[in-house]
Amino acid sequence: MPHTKRRRLVTTAVAVSVGATALAACGSGDGSQAESGPVSLTYWTWTPGMDKVVDLWNKGPGKKDRITVTVKKQASGDTLVTKILTAHKANKAPDLVQAEYQTLPTLVSNDALADISEEVGDVEGKFAEGVWQQTTLGTDALYAVPQDIGPMMFYYRADLFEKYGLKVPTTWEQFAETARTLKKKAPDKALTTFSANDSGLFAGLAQQAGARWWTTSGDKWKVSVNDAATRKVAEFWGGLVEEGVIDNQPMYQPAWNKALNTGEEIAWVSAVWAPGTLTTAAPDTKGKWAMAPLPQWSPDEDVTGSWGGSSTAVTTDSAHKEAAATFAAWLNTDHDALNALAKEGGIYPASTSAQLSGAFSNPPAFFSNQPDFYTRAAGIAKTTAPSAWGPNVNVAYATFNDAFGAAAKSRSDFGAALDRMQDATVADMKKQGFGVSR
Repeated sequence: MPHTKRRRLVTTAVAVSVGATALAACGSGDGSQAESGPVSLTYWTWTPGMDKVVDLWNKGPGKKDRITVTVKKQASGDTLVTKILTAHKANKAPDLVQAEYQTLPTLVSNDALADISEEVGDVEGKFAEGVWQQTTLGTDALYAVPQDIGPMMFYYRADLFEKYGLKVPTTWEQFAETARTLKKKAPDKALTTFSANDSGLFAGLAQQAGARWWTTSGDKWKVSVNDAATRKVAEFWGGLVEEGVIDNQPMYQPAWNKALNTGEEIAWVSAVWAPGTLTTAAPDTKGKWAMAPLPQWSPDEDVTGSWGGSSTAVTTDSAHKEAAATFAAWLNTDHDALNALAKEGGIYPASTSAQLSGAFSNPPAFFSNQPDFYTRAAGIAKTTAPSAWGPNVNVAYATFNDAFGAAAKSRSDFGAALDRMQDATVADMKKQGFGVSR
């Protein structure tokens, strides 16, 4: 089993396979040897156009270093995590995998990802601290190189804010007052909606508030999905829904698209990738939106949450750990590679230097009225709060969809829905054999 510097994270308690029994062995290669001949690597990813990006490597640095990478297109989300773990149990996982940040603890606790802190070189300074932390999991190890991120922002119809005399809220208290004011002036409109069909939104809002859903203490996990920070977020949004000053319909549905396109809803709490969604959902509103930082819980704060994002990890099954880590670092820090990722894959890079160059020199076409869109986005990205993911995020997310979906529809207690998330997450971890402390 390859040595890592996993301080506190991987213990007897968390070496249990998700939904199964403990794994019997680690990968076949220790990755410590120098590569003396041609190396062929396999990379599982879902990013569109990744094969074109990888071609830059195969024809450039990779050719010089005699390292060739082959892209194998995969599904994303839980489907890919399951496939990686299944392959790893047979010691046949690929050399490299694309992994969403919230899935890293699951993969690490199954010993599927290698610690590449010694192989990637000095790249930490190229990423915001809160983003880098998501790939170290709070340890001295490094389990992946950040690839793309989804810093959260506030989007609003500038023309309708002006029409109704609304000011862009800088605090959540102001946000609530703005929702009430709009409802009084235009009863047929709502500031926004609370949606329970994308748990990443709620997780990002909780992250901004300071939530730490999973932490470790010795050989046990502490689960705090219903901590004070998250309860504050849940009760805030639940109160607005119960009050009737915001909508309660799910996002991405035809009714939601129509509400955005016709101005029935005039704002959206989202992330940096929102312009692409708005282009499809509300095509008639091009040039009418503006972006601002997320409202804060306190006027003296400046922090945002994250909704989405992924990384490039090296598996413990790779016989070419050093070569794979070298490629992962190149893919996510090289100027040409990052420009290609933006062009071909439509990603917003985690690398801070790439957020103001190349594809991000000009605003999104949908926001041509806001020339400083990406300048502001880069500033907001630097304020990303640390996160604390655990080995069964999928259970917490699925329970959120059910519990908060029902609560939003009936305009009932969001606090009770949050407790359901907590109870389901703890019960699942205990069932799997994880040690859980109070």
